[in-house]
Amino acid sequence: MKALVWHGTTDVRCDSVPDPEIEDGRDAIIKVTSCAICGSDLHLYDHFMPGMKSGDILGHETMGEVVEVGRDNKALKVGDRIVVPFTITCGQCEQCRRGNFSVCERTNRNKTLGDAAFGHTTAGLFGYTHLTGGYSGGQAEYLRVPFADSTHIKVPDGISDEKLLFLSDILPTGWQGAVQCDIQPTDTVVVWGCGPVGQMAIRSAILLGAKRVIAIDRVPERLSMAEAGGAEVLDYHEESNIVGRLNDMTDGKGPEKCIDAVGLEAHATGAIDAIYDRAEQAMLMATDRIHVLRQMIMVCRPAGVLSVPGVYGGIADKFPIGALMNKGLTVRTGQTHVKRWSDDLLRRIEQGQLDPSFVITHTVGLEDGPEMYRTFRDKQDGCIKVVIKP
Repeated sequence: MKALVWHGTTDVRCDSVPDPEIEDGRDAIIKVTSCAICGSDLHLYDHFMPGMKSGDILGHETMGEVVEVGRDNKALKVGDRIVVPFTITCGQCEQCRRGNFSVCERTNRNKTLGDAAFGHTTAGLFGYTHLTGGYSGGQAEYLRVPFADSTHIKVPDGISDEKLLFLSDILPTGWQGAVQCDIQPTDTVVVWGCGPVGQMAIRSAILLGAKRVIAIDRVPERLSMAEAGGAEVLDYHEESNIVGRLNDMTDGKGPEKCIDAVGLEAHATGAIDAIYDRAEQAMLMATDRIHVLRQMIMVCRPAGVLSVPGVYGGIADKFPIGALMNKGLTVRTGQTHVKRWSDDLLRRIEQGQLDPSFVITHTVGLEDGPEMYRTFRDKQDGCIKVVIKP
């Protein structure tokens, strides 16, 4: 089959690779009908995340049709149409039973690496480094789904892939980012980053009743999309002092809730701390750029909430722990517990309350995938979200 394969920093190729096979009785094989390039994939593309090996198949936003089922898998049958959550879940461990699916205790087959990196292992993830299991990803013609009797979202016919695909990651990720804020009707919510997750977080915050949503980015197409979704927008290229501007917009009090939809590759214009982050990253003294986190901590109203759906991979410096503690801020983070939210979000899609397809700007075949990684990374051609049709 054909698949998008990582060969090193900024080196993604469309290669011929062996077809996947059933390896365990709970497995299923799907023929991929749609997949996507995620902003998190760019952390791999630029090699900011450790644990990649040449030959790894990329991709963790996938859906398709079941073509083979393991002998112990009673939940699926050939012909079923499923969305595959990016988090692989056993459905049986203590964390899964509590609904904490992204920290499943059993699905990271490289548990010792996960323990070493994070203190305790987290769930296995598709196409996302050997720290999370080294599983093949879904930017391919076929995908083996391990623990498939638990790791799936069965979806109905009659609804397009484009409306359903993002149940795999960015829709529940943006939703969880907003839910973690415990939004109240009087709240101002600020979202840093208007990429796909940020767009979903904006619309989720509005659906959950925020009085006001403010979104920050620098890309005109993203800012326009955020504004169309109901947010007030700030271009950080035009605002020399984002913290001061947000304080002005909230009568000096700061926003009650802040969402980081950027993660470890935060950009800034002329900020000294951002220059420092880049220098440390270049010298391998730190892995993550945390300019956005610093802004959130400093501007958030005391006793407010910081929600962090943006991905971080390792260590960072100059973290304002004093402001975080003394202001009494609550921080909620984590990879997404996709299946905790999927039933509700699928219902909202079926009822027409949500149509995540608005975020798609480019649809291509697998052979165009390597070029689209560059286009997406460099924010060229108005690219916000890429869907691939194998």
